[in-house]
Amino acid sequence: MATPVRPLARAEHDLTRDERAAETDRLARLAHETEDPEERRAVLERLIALNIRVARAVAARYRGRGAPLEDLEQVACEGLTKAVHRFDPTLRHDLLSYAVPTIRGEVLRYFRDRSWMVHPPRRVQDLQWRLAAVRDHLTLELGRPPAVGEVCEELGITRAEHDEALQAYGCFDPTSLDQPLDDVVGSTLGDVVADDVDPFGSVEARVTLGPLLRRLDERERRILHLRFVEEQTQREIGEVLGVAQMQVSRWLSRILSRLRSELEGAPEAATTRR
Repeated sequence: MATPVRPLARAEHDLTRDERAAETDRLARLAHETEDPEERRAVLERLIALNIRVARAVAARYRGRGAPLEDLEQVACEGLTKAVHRFDPTLRHDLLSYAVPTIRGEVLRYFRDRSWMVHPPRRVQDLQWRLAAVRDHLTLELGRPPAVGEVCEELGITRAEHDEALQAYGCFDPTSLDQPLDDVVGSTLGDVVADDVDPFGSVEARVTLGPLLRRLDERERRILHLRFVEEQTQREIGEVLGVAQMQVSRWLSRILSRLRSELEGAPEAATTRR
């Protein structure tokens, strides 16, 4: 007969640190020793709930680095769950000394694999984490922020490698174009960023295509508007017009072929209209 899981004497959030550690050790051993799958599942769930604040604390260390805290906490809890299920008390005495590195690894893997806006090489990503750790270590040791040369010497890297890693820091969270400029009241970063679009090319396109578009009938102009202004798919256009996607595809091909022929100065392509 399975040994029932002993209830806690007080609410889990009221336990002292030593009481939590003792209960964690007891539950970890019980989960390892029991042969009842249901009891083991219940004990593991209790272990996770008992130490969930540890996962959240690890996640909180990485807040403000371009990923929502809620996402980091979810990933950290997944790391805690993996650690709890893999922990063997006959090989290690303390669950948390095994779980915390596992949780941290899951959070770092999340950053490396999912939250980059632009993906630098893996070696650059790894170097960034090493840079952050060494800066923290040297700051405590020296009592001041370390110089670049001191960081490079500690890591055994060149100044070029250091600068390359720093340049990639913005890949986590791009700067908002709505960010206000300190030296220009009422202006934002987007106001001063150059536009890659050639305005003269746009004007030329309007002048050239204007007369050709006016020759199209109402349905043809509407199809072009839905496709290239509202950016709807052919399926969505078909739903609006009450026809099959294949019909929309044929109409678009005919319209574009006709416009292309007229732009190139060729005789107007014959079009069959329904």
